[in-house]
Amino acid sequence: MAHVELESCEFDRQQEEIRLAALHATSILDTPPEAGYDAITRLASEYFTAGAAVLAFADRSRVWVKSLWSRDHYAARMVREVPRTDSIFDLVIAADGPLEVLALSQHSDFGGRLALLKRLNVDAFVSVPVRSPDGIVLGALSVFWDAPHPGLGIEGLQILESLADMAASHLELRRLRRHLNTRTKRRPRQAIKATDAWPRRSDLLRAIDEHQFVLHYQPEVDLSTRRIVALEALIRWHHPERGMIAPMDFIPMAEETGLILPIGDWVMKEACRQIQSWNREDPNPSTLRVCINLSARQFSRPGLADHVQALLLQTGIAASQLGLEMTESSLIPNMHTALEVLSSLRNLGISLLLDDFGTGYSSLNHLHSFPFDVLKIDRSFVSRMSSGEQPLQIVRTIVELARVLGMDVVAEGIETAEQYQLLRQLGCRYGQGYLFSKPLSAPAVTRLLRLPGRVLPEPDPAALVLA
Repeated sequence: MAHVELESCEFDRQQEEIRLAALHATSILDTPPEAGYDAITRLASEYFTAGAAVLAFADRSRVWVKSLWSRDHYAARMVREVPRTDSIFDLVIAADGPLEVLALSQHSDFGGRLALLKRLNVDAFVSVPVRSPDGIVLGALSVFWDAPHPGLGIEGLQILESLADMAASHLELRRLRRHLNTRTKRRPRQAIKATDAWPRRSDLLRAIDEHQFVLHYQPEVDLSTRRIVALEALIRWHHPERGMIAPMDFIPMAEETGLILPIGDWVMKEACRQIQSWNREDPNPSTLRVCINLSARQFSRPGLADHVQALLLQTGIAASQLGLEMTESSLIPNMHTALEVLSSLRNLGISLLLDDFGTGYSSLNHLHSFPFDVLKIDRSFVSRMSSGEQPLQIVRTIVELARVLGMDVVAEGIETAEQYQLLRQLGCRYGQGYLFSKPLSAPAVTRLLRLPGRVLPEPDPAALVLA
């Protein structure tokens, strides 16, 4: 059995790009379960008398479960995805062959890499790679037991590898079918003109691989007490030559290239890790929530709730400490999937925030249909509050609507004492903006959280427009 260095599974960037290209050529990701794959996992589970068998494939930041067969407590439902970090998949790539862990509890060198397996009461597993015809590892077929296992032996491993080869044959058929369909529908393409636009895809890839992204956090306060009740996580790009880059300068390219998915997954993972760190300092951490913005492409993934649940298990934070923000535009492309994803997240206990409320086309319909907890009043409404009765009435209506629906409301972009006073008069309970604090680094936020009662100082009247 191949030895694996568990604490450092770093992969060559070029080889990883080749692997991802081969994976995407199969069009296997984000596709519905298929009976052919279920037959493979069922056979593996029954033949080896295992608690569960899983066939999964991994892109840059997640392991997508194509088929899971379980006869017991391992899976009450189909789990669609988990974070790739701290997963079996990277260990399988590092081993470059079958990987047997026959007594997980005896492996002190695992550290926190497989914490999720420990929490799921898995004590032994065997995984074999699923390869492309060129030998590239695209996925893994794994069987799990809830007690130490004697091992499969040479014959057992050969059988498991044969089942993995069956899955690989399915993949190759998918790739050929997709290739034929693409060739018959192919249209002449216009020549792409050279451009000096920045960033390029390669720049974003380097930023991901070299850990150049950072999170800043902007406090959300109770307007009556100025107590910090939540934080909004905001991504920044700390470029080694260009300095700190705002998200508006790179998120559009990330969306266009599809790299918004691994970037967004990193944001969720890093925010959860930071919550875990703050929990170690605060004896009563559950009252603080960190909110993360989701892109439309993230939100369209059916396995998003599984991914979030795995992060909660890995970091040990409470679901109530995590909030997910989405705009109305992220709901529109696939309303059915949106409702399923939102309901799954709500069942976990995650707070759901509708961002930029009032700027979409059918806000009331969305409020009626989806289980949001919080409305966020768009900064454009807040900035115009003092310019006339109509903008003020819009904010008043949103606050009253939230009250009737039993939802909290947060005003964004509060910059003046006048806006602060008006919002309090309207009954808006929560707010955020430069009046209280700009987005800050994690160490700076840590210092704020150490203030008595987490209460921010009174804003300086000399620097503000007073009512």
